Amino acid sequence: MIVVTGATGNVGRPLTQALAEAGRQVTAVSRHAAAMPDGVRHVAADLAEPTSLTPALDGAEALFLLLSGDLHALGARPADLIDLAAASGVRRVVLLSSQGVATRPLGRSRVAMRAVEDALRGSGLDWTVLRPGGFASNALAWAESVRTRGTVAAPFGDVGVPVIDPVDIGEVAAACLLDDRHSGGVYELTGPEVITPRQQAEAIAAALGSPVRFHELTRGEAKAEMTRFVPVELADDTLDIISAPNPAELRISPDAERVLGRAPRPFDDWVTRNIAAFR
Repeated sequence: MIVVTGATGNVGRPLTQALAEAGRQVTAVSRHAAAMPDGVRHVAADLAEPTSLTPALDGAEALFLLLSGDLHALGARPADLIDLAAASGVRRVVLLSSQGVATRPLGRSRVAMRAVEDALRGSGLDWTVLRPGGFASNALAWAESVRTRGTVAAPFGDVGVPVIDPVDIGEVAAACLLDDRHSGGVYELTGPEVITPRQQAEAIAAALGSPVRFHELTRGEAKAEMTRFVPVELADDTLDIISAPNPAELRISPDAERVLGRAPRPFDDWVTRNIAAFR
């Protein structure tokens, strides 16, 4: 049995679907009850309280570990989840980490995530670490403003990074959970092209068939918006990257294609599948 945390999110949902379609027994974990594919068991748990995960781990052989923003923050103890998994008999953990662990190792949230990676490496479990860059699905933050005002508001409009479709992350995670060959792997996951926020707005407009205006936010405005949802240190680290990506953050990684046997999906593909959110 495989446990998927964050099972209702942009990565967890396609991962759960992929595992179910592969015929594996899956326990999906999220904070609140949610509809699941046929045959998938759901357990409500809050990872900020590690022991709440205990019922989900009963009989589990593998765990996909996705940490929410508050668990990236300094002072949190997400490594306790790895200890709990090992004590529960889990043999393999696939951790969703961050590209910034390698490209910005001194960022406060990256230091915290590196500590989780190190705890996993020292756990005695089989492990795989996934380090995605920016997510295509972050564009959903613009959905309401596109629907009501025909506007995308974002900072650093002409600075791009190679954002990845979260469905690709989920499919890479499924491969790593199901195939021993990925044990001990550290995979950097990016999309196939560098794309700027302004270009993303243009892609949304093209899919809608109607104009979308781009409004550039200041860093301060963007930080104020981001800290409504994530810790300040995570907001700062993210803004540092998207304002001035370094060469490593602009690199198109081959890892997703190596695992999946195909190129990762471009942003246009993500927009086409999710255009209803912007109508």
